[in-house]
Amino acid sequence: MRHFWPSLATVLVVAFTLTACTSDDGAASQDSDRESDRAALSSVAATYADIVFASYQDSYDAAVELDQAVDAFIAAPTDASLQAAQNAWRAAREPYGQTEAYRFANGPIDDADGPEGYLNAWPLDEAYIDYVVGDPDAGVINRTDQFPTIDADLLISLNEAGGEENISIGYHAIEFLLWGQDLSETTAGTRPVTDFTTAANADRRKAYLGVVSDVLLVHLGEMVDAWDPNGSGNYRDTFLGLEPEQALRNILTGIGTLSKSELAVERIFVPVNNQDQEDEHSCFSDNTHRDMITNAQGIANVWQGRYTRTDGSVVEGASLSELVGASDTDLATIINGNVTTALSAVEAIPVPFDQSI
Repeated sequence: MRHFWPSLATVLVVAFTLTACTSDDGAASQDSDRESDRAALSSVAATYADIVFASYQDSYDAAVELDQAVDAFIAAPTDASLQAAQNAWRAAREPYGQTEAYRFANGPIDDADGPEGYLNAWPLDEAYIDYVVGDPDAGVINRTDQFPTIDADLLISLNEAGGEENISIGYHAIEFLLWGQDLSETTAGTRPVTDFTTAANADRRKAYLGVVSDVLLVHLGEMVDAWDPNGSGNYRDTFLGLEPEQALRNILTGIGTLSKSELAVERIFVPVNNQDQEDEHSCFSDNTHRDMITNAQGIANVWQGRYTRTDGSVVEGASLSELVGASDTDLATIINGNVTTALSAVEAIPVPFDQSI
């Protein structure tokens, strides 16, 4: 992954150069060339918008299935219903992980009012939510006097209050509630079903899990609405109304920042360097390797202009790869190879990640 960022920076230069191409055939030819270049950039932006919407819709639909599995577990907590909820959580992470490629792109996911911190914030301080080894009374769930009622307003207000590790909602809050702390060298967390039946504050634990699952749908729904092609006056309209060069800058800034600063550094280098599973992304479920794979796949989706939906259908169109290839075939070939190499590298990370580090 470390070799991916310089290539993306070069792409940025090459792609912007396309808009400055001139012709010796006169001003009319120059104008025609520029309009053709702008049309090519606009086509890439339109493909990007289609892929963004499809992947957020898939993420929302998968979260609906997760919510249903959580509700079924809350209604009848058993080993089987807990396993079903865990499986649904893992499935929900697959499309969402690919949407990380749209972060850092001046879009609605992480702007001033964006819900990213409500969806995928990490690392999470377990003791902020529930008991941990050595502190059976920790967390919102067990502080009945301080937090007598567990509802959406409370949990949203508590998210990152007083510290960035004070995560109260989102995928990783659900993950912790379903798996508990990962204290094993051979398995993921092993939270017992009795935590939701006979243990202290079992009803509050069920209430917390139900609320945080519902809230996840609300914030994912915001992203679906923002990119809905049938919407009016939403962010998709704003994005497609940008100057094509600016739209391309946003797209490339997103995947460039994810590939280098976020994925290669924060999500891979930091936990490897620290050798601490508390720094891994999905530490309770041992699903971190899938986070890395889906993040890398999200970058590939944007570069290739192609996204495979959860139902197997494909959304595709004009791509960055084609755009760059039209100007510099050798450069496009190099970057296509880098994308393939990066995907192969993350897929080869030993599992579980907390033991491989």
